[in-house]
Amino acid sequence: MATARIDTGRCDQKKRTRTAIVNAARTLIGTGADVTMPAIARAAAVSDATAYRYFPDLASLLSEALVGTWPAPADALEPVACSDDPAERVGFACEFLLRGVLARQGAVRAMIAATITRPRTATARPGFRFGLIDHALAPFEDSLAAAAPAVFAQLKRDLAVAISAEALFSLMDLCGLDAEEAVASATRTATTLTEAAVRAAAAR
Repeated sequence: MATARIDTGRCDQKKRTRTAIVNAARTLIGTGADVTMPAIARAAAVSDATAYRYFPDLASLLSEALVGTWPAPADALEPVACSDDPAERVGFACEFLLRGVLARQGAVRAMIAATITRPRTATARPGFRFGLIDHALAPFEDSLAAAAPAVFAQLKRDLAVAISAEALFSLMDLCGLDAEEAVASATRTATTLTEAAVRAAAAR
């Protein structure tokens, strides 16, 4: 009986091609360029058809390219790790996250566009909050959540909206704010929401 033989050379070439495409995407993301599949394919020296053979859509490629590009939540919140002020912790997390979104603006916009034009990929799009809000509020789970669980749950929902990439781009594109103003506006909103939740919890 004949046994199947694995063509290791072909497998290695596939790995190199896939790696080249992912690295090209990372390079474009780092330049702040408008990231598109054709641009990534050109940077990787492959055809569009080859790029799509390895990644079914732009969202899946960008998801892989962005993996590992953010610090862990604990590292990101280290400057306010000892703070007993939830508004300070949330404000810092908000600003950190939104500046990260701005640094990868081309990739983030491309991913949002890809999930609009290809709705079935929406669940594959990585979140741009990366657990930082949960991490920022973790020290207050016992106090805030215990005192007013409904208020605490609503705060997290509100923050998820206020600190989204879509909200940041709306402030820039629809409201005409520059990047610094948009980050400052979102941070103020997040801080105000948190302060209101703390007051509501204390009043119960």
